[in-house]
Amino acid sequence: MGAQQYIGTGRLGTTQNVGYTGSSGAITNPLGSETYKVRVLVTTDAFVKIGDGSPTATTSDAYLPALSPEYFTCTPGQKVAAVQVSSGGTLYVTEVS
Repeated sequence: MGAQQYIGTGRLGTTQNVGYTGSSGAITNPLGSETYKVRVLVTTDAFVKIGDGSPTATTSDAYLPALSPEYFTCTPGQKVAAVQVSSGGTLYVTEVS
């Protein structure tokens, strides 16, 4: 049996994007007050972190391969950050309701 990928369901809302390099990049605005799920996509292999305040992604955080969107549970008001594995890229975060 092959691996299964979860395809999230829900309405796509606001999308934010930010660049990342060897330094962590985080979205500017906190997630909305009714946001409990986000769709995250990175354009190059990256490590991602979801957290309160101003999260900083490190190589100890969750690995996300390039161009493979993933859905994560979050808490309203949190932010998402990413840092490169080997080359910089762009982090896209879409709120899902």
